[in-house]
Amino acid sequence: MKLNRWLVVLLTLAALAAARPSFAAPVDATQLAAWLTGGISSARLIRIVQNEGLTQSLTAQQLQFMKSAGADQDLIRALTSLGKSAPSATAKPISEALIKASTAARQQRWHEAELLLRPAVLDDPQNASLHYALSAMLIRQEQWDDAFDEMTASAHLMPDLPENHNNLAYIFYRLDDGPNAIAEARTALSMDPQNSEAYQFLGLALYSNGQYKAAVHAFAESLARDANNADTYYDMGIALHADSNVAGAKAAYNQAIQLRPAFWEAHSNLALMLHEDGQLPEAVAEYREALRIAPAEPSVRNNLANTYCDVGDYDAAATELHQLYKEHPDWPQGHSCMASAYMAQKNYSAAVSELQLAVLQNPTGAAEHRRLGQALLLNNKPDEALHEFRLAVSLNPDSDIAHHFLGTALFQQGQLHPAEKEFREALRLNASADNHYSLAACLMGMDRYDEALAELESAYRMAPDKQLYRARREELIKLMKETNSR
Repeated sequence: MKLNRWLVVLLTLAALAAARPSFAAPVDATQLAAWLTGGISSARLIRIVQNEGLTQSLTAQQLQFMKSAGADQDLIRALTSLGKSAPSATAKPISEALIKASTAARQQRWHEAELLLRPAVLDDPQNASLHYALSAMLIRQEQWDDAFDEMTASAHLMPDLPENHNNLAYIFYRLDDGPNAIAEARTALSMDPQNSEAYQFLGLALYSNGQYKAAVHAFAESLARDANNADTYYDMGIALHADSNVAGAKAAYNQAIQLRPAFWEAHSNLALMLHEDGQLPEAVAEYREALRIAPAEPSVRNNLANTYCDVGDYDAAATELHQLYKEHPDWPQGHSCMASAYMAQKNYSAAVSELQLAVLQNPTGAAEHRRLGQALLLNNKPDEALHEFRLAVSLNPDSDIAHHFLGTALFQQGQLHPAEKEFREALRLNASADNHYSLAACLMGMDRYDEALAELESAYRMAPDKQLYRARREELIKLMKETNSR
């Protein structure tokens, strides 16, 4: 859909909304059923019928359908009460197609519900609520252009319904159009300042626009109006994490889990934060809970395996990854972690195979080439290792680790002067004890003992408890004395 088409539609909707401040008409059973099917809450529908009234009282059969469609007891009571003062005209029946579509939607058979609603819309094209329900089914299937068209039709027919603008805001958010998403959410709020969903979608739009603090504020406003919305706490956790508020994000995810214990995405995101924060056993526990709830979700098993790798439990990591590849043979991640498991088992050939797959997935990743070089070096393939280390250095010349391993490979092949150059570059980038020690070893190989001793002294000063540095220093001093006494 062309952006200029969207702009024309939005300007038209804005004009219509300004011209029509209220429904100005009672609602009927078909509208209520369609809005329920489309996901409008019972609490919101109570406010609508209290403000606008009913065209006629609902029959017992219609009330029963509303209940089966998701209406809570408060809405049923409100409909019953308001029906007593409604006109006594014969109630217009709810179409069979809408009844079947509502049943399919409750069972999350979104495409089936869509197919049932399309002829209902064709039969009654001026019914905004049917366009709304059809758009909701298309949103569930992520068919954004068609969903936009149907929601736009609903908004043209009923521009004063805030939920139309809520859903337009969400559609724009999913299409990475932050400014239009913000505008639609604010339009909804101008119509209904107490609309918690509009604040939620405003928060999502602000988040997508990089305005993290403003997003958190919008989510807080949403929760002030709907304190038990687990999704809003989850969204707030994402925004707080993006804003580097780690404690706040963890608290938000925990609140989402408390409200909805089976919220696997919240468990997974909380695990990710715990992992980043170094709380690895706690991260494992959260990932395992997410996996228990959603055993077919590959990302959770992948992240659990990576956490096991960081814990050092390579057997557990390998178990998870074997299961992952069994269920999802084309899953593109996890090969570096599997390689770590094989390296721990000294199965270097298998590690090389896994790392070659990691390199294929990310051919410009310096770390992948460097790790492949390390595995090749351990697998007695120095020429191939040297090639990978050179690639790693070319891809990331500021990596001291890449220079260090390139120097190591050159040193093992007896190319001491090129090795010295790489060790000195590694030391320039990171003056660590290990880099001083590696340079010292290279200098010793060239019989430059005084320079080597200076490097060993630096390494020893930086890490005095490392026995290797002390032993090598003492050995070199002894060797230098023997050489000088000859």
